[in-house]
Amino acid sequence: MTDGVYLGFGLGLRAQHYSAILENWPKVDWFEAMTEDYLVAGGRSLHYLRRIRERYPIVLHGVSLSVGSSDPINFDYLKKVKELATSIQPTWISDHLCWTGVHGLNVHDLLPLPYTEESMKHIVNRVQQIQDFLGRRILLENVSSYIEYRSSVMKEWEFLAAIAKQADCLILLDINNIYVNSINHQFNPLDYLDAMPVNRVQQFHLAGHADCEHYIIDTHDAPVVDSVWSLYDAAVRRFSKVSTMIERDDNIPELAELVEELQRAKQIAETIWGKENVCVA
Repeated sequence: MTDGVYLGFGLGLRAQHYSAILENWPKVDWFEAMTEDYLVAGGRSLHYLRRIRERYPIVLHGVSLSVGSSDPINFDYLKKVKELATSIQPTWISDHLCWTGVHGLNVHDLLPLPYTEESMKHIVNRVQQIQDFLGRRILLENVSSYIEYRSSVMKEWEFLAAIAKQADCLILLDINNIYVNSINHQFNPLDYLDAMPVNRVQQFHLAGHADCEHYIIDTHDAPVVDSVWSLYDAAVRRFSKVSTMIERDDNIPELAELVEELQRAKQIAETIWGKENVCVA
């Protein structure tokens, strides 16, 4: 188990940066690798991942678990994830609290769930099976959403907190997604932070979005905005030392630019808790 492990400040590992990482070994504490990019036997991507793993901690972050789907759990997929984890030894494995398709069809999107007791029981059971198969606790991430279900009987944050407790899993708290949803669904994002169980939040995501005036789209194609930085400040005050990283999946800049942006997260944490408390031991 890796509960309570603190990695410091990291970045999403992207193919555009492979060479720059190996040439410069940037001052980044860790990298998050997209699980599906490395479920192969050999090849360029896996070669680079193994090289980078020699110098940095790695965590795996997936988009295909589809924990909320009504389809049976895809144990063929999980077997590949487990084999990759055996090879790479990631500090932890995460995926999303969502569904991504039905009847074997993957729509390649992270679709929201109805916040109901029935849905909760279904997901808790599946998470427990998944964790038993992998032999470790996983992290579930809150997703951005643009619709709500009439059948929902609780708030998103109540749903996530209850699942984490009942399934005994951990939480990857995406600060940008909280902000996006707070605008799209008109709630106070601080209520979300206050509802999260401190002992289950193991990682933060930060990312950029597109402001479409009446709604926001989670795009990961721009720098983190000031309002999300402010929410991150509040999150650090509540949760203390939580491993933090920046995601960029489109309009990806040079590695040095992302390393510089990551420094803002570190500076916020240092201002609140002191430099000696946010450094990786």
